[in-house]
Amino acid sequence: MKSLSRHIPLVLLLGSLAAAVPAQAQEFKAGFVNTDRIFREANTAKAAQAKLEQEFSKREKELVDMGNALKSATEKFEREAPTMAESQRVARQRQLVDQDRDFQRKRREFQEDLGARKNEELGQVLERANRVVKQLAEAEKYDVILQEAVYINPKHDITDKVIKAMNAAGNSGK
Repeated sequence: MKSLSRHIPLVLLLGSLAAAVPAQAQEFKAGFVNTDRIFREANTAKAAQAKLEQEFSKREKELVDMGNALKSATEKFEREAPTMAESQRVARQRQLVDQDRDFQRKRREFQEDLGARKNEELGQVLERANRVVKQLAEAEKYDVILQEAVYINPKHDITDKVIKAMNAAGNSGK
């Protein structure tokens, strides 16, 4: 009897803790956002892509034309080289090498400029998406929202909600 009376306060403490835990325990709410889909499907991402295409299409066409001209000149040189004088052949080879070097430099500059602008535009899209995700997380009481994961159960994917909210915000002038 003495040993039972010693354990009663412990039993009462454990019982009260057990009763309190379910009242305080909340469900952990997690979500996932697929940024690749946002970059493909959100109106702001599509607008950014169209803006980049418009901005760089002229330079891209000039590069394609320059490449085609260089290819034609190289093919013509290869056909005519056997009948050319040595000095003329060497001079044309140097000219083609210089043209190729210029073409490669312009292509590299184009790629660097395009990459920098693409990062800038997609950075703005991602910044906007992150604001929408934060608003959604606060409104729907998410504990965590992930942007990258090895595996996500599709029931936790909230990408559609984010894209819809971004498109709605874009249509309302935000």
